[in-house]
Amino acid sequence: MERAVQRRYLGLTAAIAALGMTATVAGCGTLGIGGSDEVTLKLVAADYNLDGGDGTKQYWNKLARAFEAKNPDIKIDVSIYSWEDVDRKVAEMVKGGEDPDIAQIGAYADYAAANKLYSVDNLVSIATQANFLEPLARAGEVNRMQYGMPFIGSTRLMFYNKSLFEKAGIESAPKTWADLAADAKKLKADGVKYPFALPLGPEEAQAETMNWMLSSGSGYTDEIGTYTINSASNIGAFDFLKNDLVKPGLTGPVAPGKLNRKAAFEAFAKGEVGMLNGHPSLMKQAEKNGVQYEMVPLPSESGKVMPAMGVADWMMGFKKNGHGTEIGKFLDFAYSDENVMTFADEFDLLPPTVTATDKMAADGKHAKVRKFLEAMPNSQLYPVSKTSWATVSESVKKEIGKTVEDPGTPAGVLGVLSREAAATDNSQ
Repeated sequence: MERAVQRRYLGLTAAIAALGMTATVAGCGTLGIGGSDEVTLKLVAADYNLDGGDGTKQYWNKLARAFEAKNPDIKIDVSIYSWEDVDRKVAEMVKGGEDPDIAQIGAYADYAAANKLYSVDNLVSIATQANFLEPLARAGEVNRMQYGMPFIGSTRLMFYNKSLFEKAGIESAPKTWADLAADAKKLKADGVKYPFALPLGPEEAQAETMNWMLSSGSGYTDEIGTYTINSASNIGAFDFLKNDLVKPGLTGPVAPGKLNRKAAFEAFAKGEVGMLNGHPSLMKQAEKNGVQYEMVPLPSESGKVMPAMGVADWMMGFKKNGHGTEIGKFLDFAYSDENVMTFADEFDLLPPTVTATDKMAADGKHAKVRKFLEAMPNSQLYPVSKTSWATVSESVKKEIGKTVEDPGTPAGVLGVLSREAAATDNSQ
């Protein structure tokens, strides 16, 4: 596939050859301890097992042992915490002066702003840095310097139940908002419990919100990073949701502000949902129950295909212990195609690198995930480089459901959220 991200990769790797450089860790000899002394790197990572299994722990332990076999002077001490705990645990470690060497968590911007992190160009090889998918690498930047390395990625597409569509006499997937509303009416008339599941509950409302912002041609921020939550386009999207889906009873028996993403996915996997926005892991969940489904871009007002929402979790290297060289060696190893694809396969997620993405797309066994892979290079991510984003995201989770409820109005709720976001951003 010809893509801008590939040109970025090839251009930078060509620069390596032109300079007569090998793909070694940038800044060797200045960041780490050096010499022959054994170094132990403390790695804290998030648990991706949703069912209580130990696949995440097994992955990291196997990776650590394989790396240690090649680098006997570097040991990796792995700690795995649930997503509910991992960000808080790392924050506590840093506050107590016990920074990990490597953290794989949900956000990096606060640590970068506090000068706690190595910049990526001072950690990994040029080849590794150049290989990150461009929108993910760009989202890892603060003031045009990359500090967050995308660890794993995901995009969102609209899933629809093919059997329910056929039964309701719907011949093709909707392309416009008007199509979507018309199809939802047909599904409701045929007795479908959730014609369109709209999870604006607090679990992951910031994601569903961004899906609709992007489908309107807008987003959380503008091109220069200013919050635009109450843009005319965003207000139009939530006016549509309220007036054309929620009021006519096309979003199911649970109020959108109380419907969480997990419950919506479970309902889809039971065959109770006609349409909803989902990520790759929903495929396996649906297939376990024999649900026949397809994925398409979320319809837009005009019918034009808009960028999908992209999501990445973040890897970062902390400076406190002075182990930059050793961290870089480990991360170069961790970001090899084999290791990246093993993790992505295990948890039905997308690789964050150009070469692993291309290999996965070319592999027939990954045919079902190809649409998500194709959406990633042009995707748009949360404004994760803004230290205000964590606070803004929490506000969205709590309040966005009110946009589609009476007596509130989308313009009123989005206006409050936008003003609060601007105030938070200005106070950072």
